[in-house]
Amino acid sequence: MPTDLYNTSGSAAAADADAVVIGLLPATEGDGVPRLAPGSDEVAAAFGGDAELTALLAVAGASGKQDDVAKVPSRGSVAAPLLVAVGLGAPDQDGVPSADQVRRASGAAARALAGTGHAVSTLGRIDLAAAAEGTLLGAYTFTAYRSNGNGRSPVARVGLLAQDESGAAETLRTATAVATAVRRARDLVNTPPNDLFPETFAARAAEVAEAAGLTVEVLDETALAEGGYGGVLGVGQGSARGPRLVRLSYSGGPSPRAKVALIGKGITFDTGGISIKPAANMDHMTSDMGGAAAVIAATVLAAELELPVAVTATVPMAENMPSATAYRPGDVLRMYGGRTVEVLNTDAEGRLILADAIARAAEDEPDYLVETSTLTGAQQVALGLRTAGVMGSDEFRDRVAALARATGEDGWAMPLPPHLRGELDSRIADIANVTGARWAGMLVAATFLREFVPEGLPWAHIDIAGPSFHSGGPYGYTTKGGTGVPVRTLHAVLADIAANG
Repeated sequence: MPTDLYNTSGSAAAADADAVVIGLLPATEGDGVPRLAPGSDEVAAAFGGDAELTALLAVAGASGKQDDVAKVPSRGSVAAPLLVAVGLGAPDQDGVPSADQVRRASGAAARALAGTGHAVSTLGRIDLAAAAEGTLLGAYTFTAYRSNGNGRSPVARVGLLAQDESGAAETLRTATAVATAVRRARDLVNTPPNDLFPETFAARAAEVAEAAGLTVEVLDETALAEGGYGGVLGVGQGSARGPRLVRLSYSGGPSPRAKVALIGKGITFDTGGISIKPAANMDHMTSDMGGAAAVIAATVLAAELELPVAVTATVPMAENMPSATAYRPGDVLRMYGGRTVEVLNTDAEGRLILADAIARAAEDEPDYLVETSTLTGAQQVALGLRTAGVMGSDEFRDRVAALARATGEDGWAMPLPPHLRGELDSRIADIANVTGARWAGMLVAATFLREFVPEGLPWAHIDIAGPSFHSGGPYGYTTKGGTGVPVRTLHAVLADIAANG
């Protein structure tokens, strides 16, 4: 069961709980003793003062560095039997930890509290929303396929102390909804591809969307063929599990500020097709539908939060497999809308299904279009595993990248040099799906997508090939497996458009 969050008031020192959580900052003096973060005053007083408590924590090995966690028995100094001190890392120049530092610390604390029944955290006094998100994301586990559970259960209940009680309930409601949406996307990414294939993925998307009151349309192979979705059909024809295209629509209420098209890549497993991938780490391709998962979760979230912005998600889903019926290098596909694409590499399949989706979404005449996908290994080479590449129309691209950084998901604006378009010229079709060069692969893929975006439409493409899936050990609020990136970025974009147009 997910961790239950609630807002509480009063003294952390007197809280009737199994554990109390405080924040620490790194030492500024040469003695190596960490400093207490804001919000810990009454706990420090109960231990005899700041100096006494920080000295005790230093003996226990606490450093105040990011993600560092130390546990000490309270021995009756506070009501809770256990004190958990979590490092926030060095704050900015103003001395106040950032929202993402609070988010990460709350996530680290939540993981350290696994098996605990009830905890109270002072981190909400620094940033209540960030503490709530971090706690729920750090406590996330995926145990659906474990026959004997997953060891200790997540912390069952966490009370968050807030600096200002006014508006705390609404802040907590919104933050809980956002974190729940991220967890929903993580669940989808973590579901193995033998259970999550286009048909079942579409069914799960429809179920959660209908529960939130959204309008749902699902196109199967017959409808895709009748509609001329050559990209989705071409990629999906090598699998015994037929492709789908899902459309989820939220009206935005009585007076929507704008219309936004969201598009997410839904390759439920990617072998590379005839241009097959190396065997090493191919299991990570269970996450190749991370963009679709994020878009579905973000669209449902917009409805749950009743954002005054109309959102339509267009989500193409296919399984890219090699078989006697698979599409081949050298094939020409006729995309939705009539443009033709020469396939030079079947492992550049995401852009083909996305091109169909972009062309269809553009028919709705949205004010903005945002697409996200695990599109290129080149994104990982250029920006690493934690920073998404953001491309598109300059002003909107920069807006999306800034919002990504503000949420802590991180995004970096990248250019689309005009000369790259010439490298996609095809010998026989309107455009090729790859170039013959190894350079600028991330930018080339976005350049291909730009061909299907109507001129003048503000748009952004978020390449999450690295950030969508974490194969290493957990850190902060990021657990192993699907991360749910970029749900929080998409929510921030929708909320920003709802507020500012």
